[in-house]
Amino acid sequence: MKPYTALLTALHGEPGLRPWLALLPEQLSLALDLDAHGDLARWQALVDALPGIAAAGVDFNADCLRIGAPGDTSPGQHIPCALINCGFAPPLPAGKPPRSGITKASGEGWGEGNQKNAIYDRAQYSAIEQALRQLHPWRKGPYCLHGIHIDTEWRSDWKWQRLAPHIAPLTGKLVLDVGCGNGYHCWRMLGAGARRVIGVDPTLLSVMQFQAIKHFAGDHPVDVLPLSFDAVPPDLNAFDSVFSMGVLYHLRSPIDHLLGLKGCLKAGGQLILETLIIDGGPGQILVPADRYAKMRNVWFIPSPPTLQGWLQRCGFRHVRLIDVTPTRTAEQRSTDWMRFHSLADFLDPGDPSRTAEGLPAPTRAIFLAEKPGG
Repeated sequence: MKPYTALLTALHGEPGLRPWLALLPEQLSLALDLDAHGDLARWQALVDALPGIAAAGVDFNADCLRIGAPGDTSPGQHIPCALINCGFAPPLPAGKPPRSGITKASGEGWGEGNQKNAIYDRAQYSAIEQALRQLHPWRKGPYCLHGIHIDTEWRSDWKWQRLAPHIAPLTGKLVLDVGCGNGYHCWRMLGAGARRVIGVDPTLLSVMQFQAIKHFAGDHPVDVLPLSFDAVPPDLNAFDSVFSMGVLYHLRSPIDHLLGLKGCLKAGGQLILETLIIDGGPGQILVPADRYAKMRNVWFIPSPPTLQGWLQRCGFRHVRLIDVTPTRTAEQRSTDWMRFHSLADFLDPGDPSRTAEGLPAPTRAIFLAEKPGG
């Protein structure tokens, strides 16, 4: 409960969320019951043991979401910045050779003074990295945390680049992110000016990853709750923007999900919906007989006109398709921070346009829609 104290206090100032506030303490207590999940106590201990390091700065608009800089850890032995490979290592002044233990690397906005500060306590640096690695697998990102590059399975920044130019401004807005994973996009929403972002995701490992990131980022109005969307009370009519990305195809009742998202929105609020689609006309839907790309929990993959019809049938207006992008192995892949199988293992090795089951390979669409009124 401790990580959510500030949120629970702040929600008293959000009249539209008071019905949820009445339920939230008990919901969180049940979700974070250490006896109900075998690994939760270990993950929580890892997060609790992370050292307190004041970040020199944060950049929630950076594609590799930046928290701190390589020189923020306690002074000690030099560590080659280029080995970190996150793009934030300081450049050397022109014509000067590297100092002992520092490797030349590219970067921007670093002067010679910062170069002199780019040093680490080797034991502390190693302890932080190893703790973060024990929260494997890292699926959403990337993150650059005090110079540690967390190279996640997904290049989630690419999705943000596809949608950010099209959505309604988030400045000063209250935002809900459904199925947010470890909260990468929540931070990007905060960077875009949202006054508060609430993410919900029932995957406890993802929630612990978010808590680790927030430990270093500091106190910001962004939270990831260890809850499914079902825990959000119906018809709150409270959020200015609601995101649901990578969720719809996992649900046995997509229409109920769309209606639930609509109920969360204020009149005139915007839904940002991203999901798998197939090429086809109105009424066409792929219902996998068993697995899709080796996933068991894929139920309905509509064509864009079909999904547009669903949204309109649910009462949304101004429905717009803003992007259709095939998912490539450059965007979703195994990395040192996610060592399990990834997209390349889920496709037909002889035909990457088909899944391992012979179905059309993943293509994702982003729709915008508004709730009437306002």
